[in-house]
Amino acid sequence: MASDQPTYPEDWSTDGRFIVYVSPIGGRGIWILPLSNDRKPFVFLEDPFMKDEPHFSPDGRWLAYYSNESGQAEVYVQPFPGPGERVRASTDGGSQPRWRKDGSELFYLALDGRLMAVAIKDGSAMELGVPKVLFQTPITAITRSIDQYAVTADGQRFVVLAPVGGDAPQSPITVALNWTAGLEK
Repeated sequence: MASDQPTYPEDWSTDGRFIVYVSPIGGRGIWILPLSNDRKPFVFLEDPFMKDEPHFSPDGRWLAYYSNESGQAEVYVQPFPGPGERVRASTDGGSQPRWRKDGSELFYLALDGRLMAVAIKDGSAMELGVPKVLFQTPITAITRSIDQYAVTADGQRFVVLAPVGGDAPQSPITVALNWTAGLEK
């Protein structure tokens, strides 16, 4: 896809049929690029509010994203490709939604840096549980330009960006190249 507007790909559907991306120009939309047939992008959601971090559910039936239309970032889930009503997943602000691989949970960062989990009830309609705090992260500010955490497929382990603390000495990182040459054969 060639475009004269900036576009930021965010996710690829698990069936490989679609790429979801955001474009900050104009209406700040969430766009879908089909990877078959005419490959013509279409607008999934467009309005004057900031939207970002769209991610397909593992079964491809839902799209989670955040929007600031309420006055602060909140996480929403909406049927894909539509139509249907969206559901707000966060209760007091949230960003960076991520699905558990089996689709049973949706994770997000609360605005105060807590990592949250919302249970998803399996069914034809999106039924969300009450968001629960998993743990407090060292994240003090949610950043739009960088993913600040990742979750394993089973939803049991997380990698979280942590700021480097004050005057503590930094441990060097050593990268060994061609390390297999040193192995005994």
